[in-house]
Amino acid sequence: MYKTIRPLIFLSSPEQAHHATIFMLTLGGSMGLGRLVIRTLYPVHKSGPEVKAFGLTFANPLGMAAGYDKEGTAWRGLSCLGFGHIEVGTVTPRPQPGNPKPRVFRLVEDEAVINRMGFPGKGSEFMSRELDHKRPRGLVLGINIGKNKVTPLETAAEDYVALVHKFAAQGDYLAVNISSPNTPGLRTLQVRAALEGLLKPIAAARAEEALKLHKNVPVLVKLAPDLSDPELDNALEVIQATGMDGVIIGNTTLKREGLKSSKADQEGGLSGRPLNDLNTAMVKKVYQRMGAALPIVASGGVINQADAQIKLDSGAVLVQLYTGLIYEGPGLVANILNAGLRIY
Repeated sequence: MYKTIRPLIFLSSPEQAHHATIFMLTLGGSMGLGRLVIRTLYPVHKSGPEVKAFGLTFANPLGMAAGYDKEGTAWRGLSCLGFGHIEVGTVTPRPQPGNPKPRVFRLVEDEAVINRMGFPGKGSEFMSRELDHKRPRGLVLGINIGKNKVTPLETAAEDYVALVHKFAAQGDYLAVNISSPNTPGLRTLQVRAALEGLLKPIAAARAEEALKLHKNVPVLVKLAPDLSDPELDNALEVIQATGMDGVIIGNTTLKREGLKSSKADQEGGLSGRPLNDLNTAMVKKVYQRMGAALPIVASGGVINQADAQIKLDSGAVLVQLYTGLIYEGPGLVANILNAGLRIY
């Protein structure tokens, strides 16, 4: 059914379509009847396989990547599609408008999207209120955190530390986003010295919160897929040395090889099918270097069950999707789970 109505959806701008979808998921997720309708429309017949990672238990390996539910309003509706985990955000301490519009572009011929959003959002206070609802049973909720655009890179750690303190009690895990290409200079925080200067205070803040909460708060680091091998090695060493719990591989890419769309020259990060092989190759690199010592969440290019499975086969413990929903529709989650995923 989605493939039939997709051309009508694509008549609106990507942001308009996204806001409409978020509104419907927020509304549906806020009511018992709405949640029942969503589950009935997109039934998951095959549960699991269960995954244990970062000290958490996931009902299945499939998750919603950050960037979709930016404000944390739609997660209850999204949970009804069958996701084992949902990552909301990226949230910043203070509200900010993001980059000028238009800032999202569909590359239909490539089943891809280019975005240069720049972390638009209503800030941490707003999201905290939106997360203050009863959690669907079995759902793992991650919170992706980032710095405000106006915060100098030299004091970026202050933004991240503030967000650790804000959300440690509300999220099952936190994800440190230092890899978006759409906030000026953000990716330089992946360089060894800068990364050490960021993750050490985050680790200290996490330890303070763990004492208060009487439990560990897993922290993952989201890396860019465009890192060179030496850059990746340095980042992984720092991530492990500072006691972080895992990595998300990865974010959108600045590469543009092999694209057919006339919109391929737009600035921003590329996601969707063209990212799949690049993402899988990076997952393999990280697994070859770290093995099970640093669990991997694969996020990039998943359009079908085979895409998700190859990431698990390559060493990932969890898989996230986003752009695939735009091209395959909300039934994609159930389709992947019902086709079956294997873990090792």
